Amino acid sequence: MTAASLDGAVAVWLASLADARRLSPHTVRAYAGTLERFSDFLLGHIGGPVLLASLTGLSAADFRAFLSLRRGEGLANVSIARELSALRTFIAWARRTQGLACDGLAGMRSPKLPRRVPRPVSPADATGLIAAVGEDARTPWMAARDTAVLLLLYGGGLRIAEALSLTGAALPLGETLSVTGKRGKARIVPLLPVVREAVEAYVALTPWPPAREAPLFRGLRGGPLDPGIVRTAIRAARPALGLPDSATPHALRHSFATHLLARGADLRSIQELLGHASLSSTQIYTAVDAAQLLDVYRNAHPRA
Repeated sequence: MTAASLDGAVAVWLASLADARRLSPHTVRAYAGTLERFSDFLLGHIGGPVLLASLTGLSAADFRAFLSLRRGEGLANVSIARELSALRTFIAWARRTQGLACDGLAGMRSPKLPRRVPRPVSPADATGLIAAVGEDARTPWMAARDTAVLLLLYGGGLRIAEALSLTGAALPLGETLSVTGKRGKARIVPLLPVVREAVEAYVALTPWPPAREAPLFRGLRGGPLDPGIVRTAIRAARPALGLPDSATPHALRHSFATHLLARGADLRSIQELLGHASLSSTQIYTAVDAAQLLDVYRNAHPRA
């Protein structure tokens, strides 16, 4: 199998990522871009046709040469780490399924990355942002739609892709909602009355009657609502509220978790609500909560 072209093997691998592993289209596109760039690099680096077997003779120096080229194009550590992750994932697949023998990445470390702390918005800013987006909408049904989507993010902790993947099968809403997250992992999310009411208000106003297999949230012409529309609406509403660029749809999900933690929710419960595979992904919110506590202290304590 290693006699196949590298590009052909990559195509098979990408199909397996989308089908078997059920990775998001965004991740698959990113991996495809990395391997396309790597194939172009090898074409000049080895000076001949690039076969899958060509990877057998590559050393750590060859992979570092590729990553150095990418860094010279302006990539930061986080992007370099992403490129390296894509190469590792592909080579591991090729070793397992195609019999490839390539040890060039063995022992190679990813660059150190700064631990990013989520930047949530305050409860008042979250509700104000949701209201402002609704007020700026072109029609009443779009206002109800945008309000419902954003309340699912802030009131239920959904990712925007999870909210927009809901279909008419989710109706009628009960006290909980079944959500399918990353890699097909399902979880149950409690629905606050205000969230249920917002979705029901949208359903009552939308010109596109919900169908069981059709997207619940529709665009202007009835197609699936593009997440870019939601992001644009939030971007337009931020200036009037004095909110920073970090106030995005995903920041509402961060705010959901941070505000729960501040009210005494335990990390395990928040992990389940967010659909995190690992508790370490959830623990970052403790840093957010501690930072907010310090801000309050510094602003309020007479000796701070």
